[in-house]
Amino acid sequence: MGSSPTHEGTREEPLGRSGGRAEPAIPNDNAAHASLPARPRDRVLRAACVAVPPLWTALGVRQAAGTLRHYLRGTGRPYRVDARALLDVPAVREDVDRRLAEWREAARALGEPGAYAADSGWRGVLITRRAREGGSADWWLALRGAQYRISGTVRVHEDGSVVSDYRFQVHKSWNFDRGESEFGVPFTPFARLHETGLAREFTVVGEVDGLVDAEGPRESRPRGGLLVDTPAREG
Repeated sequence: MGSSPTHEGTREEPLGRSGGRAEPAIPNDNAAHASLPARPRDRVLRAACVAVPPLWTALGVRQAAGTLRHYLRGTGRPYRVDARALLDVPAVREDVDRRLAEWREAARALGEPGAYAADSGWRGVLITRRAREGGSADWWLALRGAQYRISGTVRVHEDGSVVSDYRFQVHKSWNFDRGESEFGVPFTPFARLHETGLAREFTVVGEVDGLVDAEGPRESRPRGGLLVDTPAREG
């Protein structure tokens, strides 16, 4: 099969870009770090929180343990998560697959073989705690939701088959939003740990490169130390 012409430079924007955001960060209304005086109750709450990550680790809830521990350490540095593991969460995989299907449809609609740049922009995905709903208790506790972006190239071949090479990135502005709650537990006291300097909000980041998507069943195999989704071979 001959090489396909490249049309990446002839389009105003990449395939799939409509509706995606240019930047992933989502601001909140919490007070600035260490801008409020710490009260005794704030220190008691922090001491109680310090005991949680070891317990979660023992229970196998390692992603959640890692993010809470990083918050309490108070460095504010970006925290890297396993993007491949997050992509394996069914709710996330389903959302990404929907974007990839949109890429294929848009590329075919252009009416000629070629290689086309594609970029979803930053999209939000929610993670529930229930596995039967496609969620994960560990990732729900760790993130609750995140922003992701897939970007790459869609190749339409002469025979009409479509293959996408792409990168998956994740971003999360990790914090407790003042005024919100979950299951009756208010987030404001936990937000105060940041506001009083007893903890610090941070950014979650992660990425996995070299992913391949094609129509048909998937199988995962290593490539350069990464797991790559490729069409499953029959027989």
